Amino acid sequence: QVQLVESGGGLVQAGGSLRLSCAASGRTFSSYAMGWFRQAPGKEREFVAAISWSGGSTYYADSVKGRFTISRDNAKNTVYLQMNSLKPEDTAVYYCAATWGLGVVVTTMGFSYEYDYWGQGTQVTVSS
Repeated sequence: QVQLVESGGGLVQAGGSLRLSCAASGRTFSSYAMGWFRQAPGKEREFVAAISWSGGSTYYADSVKGRFTISRDNAKNTVYLQMNSLKPEDTAVYYCAATWGLGVVVTTMGFSYEYDYWGQGTQVTVSS
């Protein structure tokens, strides 16, 4: 069982930056692949980024590639999402998610059904 708690959301102007954190419980965090998803009002939840259990592989949605960076610190049981050059269309509730990661190819982890554990989300609002 893994419990996830996101933090770091807020209100930022277009062009600004935010760093989201997702703190995980459990002693086996380093065995989980992690992902970030987001959901804007009236829209489906969409994939943002994923990272392998070791942190050696990452995968991004085209819409955030070059602007967002996913990383993890297994010693701190935390995964991060650094968001730069934010745009109003990045406004959404951001969720982190986890799934057992050993043997997973992270570039296949772009679908929400592939994840077993979810946080409650943190709101990101980008003003124009």
